[in-house]
Amino acid sequence: MSEQKNIPPMAHPMELIPLFRRWQPSWFRNVLYTVIWSCAMAVVFLAIEIMLGYHEPLSGRIWPMLLMSNLIGAMIHFGTSILNYLLNGWPRRARGLPRVLFSMALMSFSVLFGISVGNLILKGVDPIKVLTHRGILAQGLIVAAVVALLLYAVRSASERRAARAVAEAKQKEFAAASARMLAEARLRALQAQIEPHFLYNTLANVVSLIGPQPAKAQHMLERFIDYLRASLAASRGEEATLASESTLIAAYLDVLAVRMGERLRYHIDVPEELRQFRFAPMLLQPLVENAIAHGLEPKVEGGEITLSARVEGEHVAIRVSDTGVGLNEAAPRKPGGGVGLSNIRERLRSLYGAAAKVELLENQPCGMTVRLTLPLKASLTSIPSVP
Repeated sequence: MSEQKNIPPMAHPMELIPLFRRWQPSWFRNVLYTVIWSCAMAVVFLAIEIMLGYHEPLSGRIWPMLLMSNLIGAMIHFGTSILNYLLNGWPRRARGLPRVLFSMALMSFSVLFGISVGNLILKGVDPIKVLTHRGILAQGLIVAAVVALLLYAVRSASERRAARAVAEAKQKEFAAASARMLAEARLRALQAQIEPHFLYNTLANVVSLIGPQPAKAQHMLERFIDYLRASLAASRGEEATLASESTLIAAYLDVLAVRMGERLRYHIDVPEELRQFRFAPMLLQPLVENAIAHGLEPKVEGGEITLSARVEGEHVAIRVSDTGVGLNEAAPRKPGGGVGLSNIRERLRSLYGAAAKVELLENQPCGMTVRLTLPLKASLTSIPSVP
């Protein structure tokens, strides 16, 4: 019985018109659409009568036609819904000849019901007399056949349109999922290229410091372990927080600070209310690595890196700023940010669409700022796992 209750209503013929597809399907909407459809059918049949030469005044025919048409429409609507429920959705699944025969039987009953009840309401005529009158019976069955074929054609077209819409939605969803998976795969590949280099350099630095400066070697190794722990947690999750990403970046910069000494200074400014802001993991570290490699490393005296976050309207703006060489010095950065920023832009596009962006801004008097803008309340689209 629970399966029957979960069967969705059949597609309404009015959905063929784009205007009437704006409202989500519901029983109230479908009843309203049935009234509109029935009134339209009444107008059509009045037009047919006029073309066939009926001379009865229009004022005397319009109200009976509207009444009977709505009675027929109500019987068709509720009859289809009830039978769809009782027959476990068979009328909705039926195709071809069985569906035509079902439509013919339902329409015949609905038309005869509408005519007989309409005459009873309007003229007080016994429904049995109406149904046993050969002329009325023949006329009713002809109308039923016409309505059945028309409704069958319209409803089939509406359901074909709905099936195409579902197929297109699934195709778009698959394409979006593929784009997200591709962006994540590129990120992992980029990490795989960067982390061994960072690992080897760090361990080499630790070995070189063990003898002359054991305390510094111990500090570097401890921060490196913190970095590996945070990096492993970030790589396994689909979301990160500003707090966890700040911890990761602080450990990363602490390790580099042992090697670069006074040439590297950093400051992390994340307000308490944004520490639990959730976003895609491993978005910020490539920006920091870019600032080190292209900003501070080429500069003899080094410089400072600042990670900050602020709420700006309906977005969170995260900035990674440096006081390095900027765009116009000896080791210039590409105006668009190079491969790293291109990968991040593509990843943001697949996760947030147009709601997120990356900007590369020049600082005064020196250095660069990468500004990452993320929606404040938007939830991430889940990234499908690769089997």
